[in-house]
Amino acid sequence: MEHLKYYFLNKLLLFVIVFVGTVSFAQEDTSYKKRVLEATEIELLFSYYGQDGQNAAVTGGEGTEELTDATSSIVVKIPLNEDDVLTVDAGISAYTSASSSNVNPLDGDASRTVSPFSASSGASRQDVLTYFNPSYQHTSNDRNSIVNAKAYVSAEYDYFSLGFGGGYAHLFNEKNTEVSVNVQAFLDKWNSQYPIELRNGFFDSRTSGTGTYAPDFTAFEKETRNSYSISLGLSQVLGKKLQGSVFLDLVSQTGLLSTPFQRIYFADSPDFFIEDFQLADDVERLPDSRFKVPIGGRLNYYLNDRVVLRSYYRFYADNWGITSHTANLEVPIKLNDSFTVYPSYRYYSQTAADYFYPKEIALSTLDFYTSDYDLSGYTANQYGIGIRYKDIFAKAKVLTFGLKNINLRFNAYDRSDGLNAFIMTLGTTFVGD
Repeated sequence: MEHLKYYFLNKLLLFVIVFVGTVSFAQEDTSYKKRVLEATEIELLFSYYGQDGQNAAVTGGEGTEELTDATSSIVVKIPLNEDDVLTVDAGISAYTSASSSNVNPLDGDASRTVSPFSASSGASRQDVLTYFNPSYQHTSNDRNSIVNAKAYVSAEYDYFSLGFGGGYAHLFNEKNTEVSVNVQAFLDKWNSQYPIELRNGFFDSRTSGTGTYAPDFTAFEKETRNSYSISLGLSQVLGKKLQGSVFLDLVSQTGLLSTPFQRIYFADSPDFFIEDFQLADDVERLPDSRFKVPIGGRLNYYLNDRVVLRSYYRFYADNWGITSHTANLEVPIKLNDSFTVYPSYRYYSQTAADYFYPKEIALSTLDFYTSDYDLSGYTANQYGIGIRYKDIFAKAKVLTFGLKNINLRFNAYDRSDGLNAFIMTLGTTFVGD
């Protein structure tokens, strides 16, 4: 699977380089009007993510959360003329998850002891997500108005997403003030995969417990999920060294907001096991609507020619009972004309959703319940460091494209419920002649 992925990416890169070179040549302009984007840019991105923990939602809030994910993507920005830019973003994400493997803990290696703390070696342990995200931007002649339109499509084994949106930004007050509005919609579809023991015809002679295992389970009737959002922003230059911005998002979701393969164990139901693995009483059930309101701002202070302070704060609330606070500080330090380092720190805290219950706390008489610790109350700390190399002359060449910059970042994440994770990202940008 991995070698096929990289083969595909190599072929895609070669195609894009040839294509955009042709487009750039065909649309060469002899006018003196400054372009929004001077030349075609190609950005190659790679990230590797890993996590571990002991509160997997797939196994009812108890079990391994081990997961790795490798993502490769390519972003191509093409100046169509002086005012218009076409951007194409496409990528592949491949993950392996010990947690999701336990959707069916009984497949794979028959000699393995069935347990929520170990991974099945069956097909459900891995998946591949592919996405395609084109966008178009038009800037007015006076460069004070920007209109954009975008689309999005992604697919994986049990989920398909189709999105579209657009926005408008206007600069005034000698470009010291900017207001913006963006709208977006996602029309998604589940291909529901339920825990193996809740599927029709399930039987395993190893099942143990008092009585007969016969959960009162009903499959979801509707498998669509629609999300709509509007984002409002205001950015202001406050002085020679200070710039600030504020934003407000309104997000509405309807449809199947539960995850079909996440188990629930009730306090008032008998327990049944296959070896060390407890069989589900149900899957999580959440309301079919949710309204989210994030509001926040950024404040950037240019301390001197070498150091910038970038701060960020966000408050979030929804009608499921969650409120959260996010605070972030990043300090880019310019070492010389080519290299900049980016130390950063982020703090996050949230309250639990009204429907969150640890394992075997929820009652079967409740309408809504989940044991997903992403919806629990917790705090988290994230520490990061990055380094950027920039060459304004793009002297290093790949075919006819010069290397503009290289970005390498590493972040470590630690959550109070025991989840810990890290992510490494590498990005390179090439610019056409």
